[in-house]
Amino acid sequence: MKRKKFVGFGEILLRMSPDGYLRFAQAEHFNLSYSGAEGNMAVALSYMGMPAEMVTKLPDNDIGRCAKRALDKYSVQTDHIAWGGERLGLYYLERGASQRPSKVIYDRKHTAISEVGPEDFDWDEIFSDAGWFHFTGITVALSKNLQKICLQACITAKRQNVKVSCDLNYRKMLWTPEEAQAAMKPLMQYVDVLIANEEDSEKVLGVKAADTDITAGKLCIDGYISLAKKLTDDYGFEMVAVTLRESISASVNNWSALLYTDRAAYVSKKYTMQIVDRVGGGDSFASGLIYAVLNDFDAQKIVEFAAGASCLKHSIEYDFNLSTPEDVLNLINGDGSGRVVR
Repeated sequence: MKRKKFVGFGEILLRMSPDGYLRFAQAEHFNLSYSGAEGNMAVALSYMGMPAEMVTKLPDNDIGRCAKRALDKYSVQTDHIAWGGERLGLYYLERGASQRPSKVIYDRKHTAISEVGPEDFDWDEIFSDAGWFHFTGITVALSKNLQKICLQACITAKRQNVKVSCDLNYRKMLWTPEEAQAAMKPLMQYVDVLIANEEDSEKVLGVKAADTDITAGKLCIDGYISLAKKLTDDYGFEMVAVTLRESISASVNNWSALLYTDRAAYVSKKYTMQIVDRVGGGDSFASGLIYAVLNDFDAQKIVEFAAGASCLKHSIEYDFNLSTPEDVLNLINGDGSGRVVR
């Protein structure tokens, strides 16, 4: 039986980063790669063997076509990409190390996707063979039109019995908490699976985890369980997944996750990660979660698989998580030694 596809909707960006851990002031050239939250997820799921499609708008020029080829390389479906607009969005990444944090500078005004209109996407057609739809708060933040289009997509998805997930993904460089709450709260009635971290839930939905200080690296599991329960009570989510990052430094993080579903909480094992590239870590968690749900894993295995997938992504350069299901299963089953495979 043919599996129904995952559909992600959002922006594709060009990432520009100096070599290694050079600061912007030291860089004489930049490495180019492609990114975008929903696109990262589509690539990760396709790499794991799931059918996945990315819906976006790209400029009708050579750079836009390069972005499409980056998705094509990993067998992501691109049949419903809209073409037009002025430009592809950019972001510049300076990778941090030790006690120096990473830094991101966005250049994404007047991009192709921020200028979309309702006529650009036929959601009934897009969802005709879909089983899952995903969007993020980043997409909704980009323009008023995108807020309306995300609403149209969610309404159509529910009408066609397509599961809907959302990663709140608050970005303070894109909007304020007041703007985020005004736009995102009305969309939550359509969401089945919510993915967040401690900052996202506070800024986007106005609900804060108790006894938690992310700057000091202090996390309270009971506070997160109460947070997930309240979000479920308020919005009727089937699942709430929360990533738990303890940032010891830019180079070393502890990483785990919590899943709340059917009035019960499940917590993954904790990993201590030596970070190669942390961008896309949340997207790899979300894609791992969706893979596990679509493959009918039980609740504990869902959160273990999602946390394990994201742990592995932190060891991979650039934004795409190129981990197979076997890679993740080996890790969550206890093989985290990093010994050479031969």
